[in-house]
Amino acid sequence: MASGTETSGSGDINRTLELLWDTGRRPSRGPKPGLTLERIVETAVEVADRDGLGAVSMRRIATELGTGTMSLYRYVPGKGELIDLMLDRVQRPSDNPADLGDGGWRSALAALGRATLALYRRHTWLLEVNQSRPVLGPSALDGMEKVLARIRPMGLTDPELVSVVVMIDGYVVGAARTQVYAQEAERGSGLTDAQFWAAQEPVLVKAMASGRYPVLASLSEDAFSTGFDHFEFGLQRILDGLEVLVAARTGAGGSAAPEDTP
Repeated sequence: MASGTETSGSGDINRTLELLWDTGRRPSRGPKPGLTLERIVETAVEVADRDGLGAVSMRRIATELGTGTMSLYRYVPGKGELIDLMLDRVQRPSDNPADLGDGGWRSALAALGRATLALYRRHTWLLEVNQSRPVLGPSALDGMEKVLARIRPMGLTDPELVSVVVMIDGYVVGAARTQVYAQEAERGSGLTDAQFWAAQEPVLVKAMASGRYPVLASLSEDAFSTGFDHFEFGLQRILDGLEVLVAARTGAGGSAAPEDTP
């Protein structure tokens, strides 16, 4: 998977905003019964989920919908705008308040991290999009509104609150990329993770016995166990650090729920 093969905001930004916020022109009647902007975007997401972002083109989406390519251009100008619509579609937040945890800010951020990782695992093509300058639609703003409302009691400044969300997202993107790349490596090589490391074991055993790597050789057998949840461990340590900052700002402890602090 190539990172950053597409860039958000690469299309006509004004037209994209019109489509995202439903403030622009719409075809007076569809060239094919049932053809809508929603169906076009949903189909594009399905193609990207199944075959990768590189498979998404106006021609391919038209074929999937059983219509002519020119029919799609009545609804969306091109692939650049379509990608921005796809991004907003998959980021649509849940209407269930419990999805952001049932506790304070720590519970909300932990839930955000886990939900974002799940999002990237469901839609791995998100890792192929440079989202450094997103075109903000209703889904993105709805999600940000819900998160900020839950973490505002942290007592941080507004720029710091935004930075907290950016921090969690940055951590999750890195973890998601590692997981997705590992899955792709397994598919591409035909070797399971266990088989891959088993092939290296004879050489590594000799290296550890050489005395050249005393610290590595002293590690327990489960040090590199696949059963250890590196993602959750890292997420909780980030939240631990934020607890210290919140306590310093408010003069009180954070609101960590017991289940969020393994």
